[in-house]
Amino acid sequence: MKIVEKTELMNASEMDRTLIRMAYEIVERNNGVENLALIGVVRRGFYLAQRLAMNISKVEPRGVEIGKLDINLYRDDLSTVAERPVVQNTEIPFSIVDRNLVIVDDVLYTGRTVRSALDALFEKGRPRRVHLGVLIDRGHRELPIEAQFIGKHVPTTDREIIEVKLREVDGMEKVLLVERVDD
Repeated sequence: MKIVEKTELMNASEMDRTLIRMAYEIVERNNGVENLALIGVVRRGFYLAQRLAMNISKVEPRGVEIGKLDINLYRDDLSTVAERPVVQNTEIPFSIVDRNLVIVDDVLYTGRTVRSALDALFEKGRPRRVHLGVLIDRGHRELPIEAQFIGKHVPTTDREIIEVKLREVDGMEKVLLVERVDD
């Protein structure tokens, strides 16, 4: 089986505009930034959270705090992912107790990553409210999880995959729709 690129869904400027819009939505829905923090899911979700925080700071001078959340040990498919999962650092340098949090990730698909993120997060304390922000929502939920802040809805088939490419990780900026095809 090989992977074939079908189309580019977003280029760098479209990603930037989308993250600016999402930042405004986050500020509006939370009535400002008081008591608000962003929690980025390692890897790409963390970099997206940084970008959202930068955009928020242009609107709200106070800005928001950012945390980094590694969910590898909380995954329900841990034994199938890798024999020895690579554990990154969870870095949340503030208390989440009674805070309004936005978990940030690149793609929402089955909902299992978000479930793992919630498990990891609630070990750190009990937030007041938790929202979810994703760059791409592709549907196909296996769990009753819904994002409140969505960059773009992209309905896909089970054979299609969304690849978010970020300069911090991949050295490029774009969102691709690719497909698994039989050789």
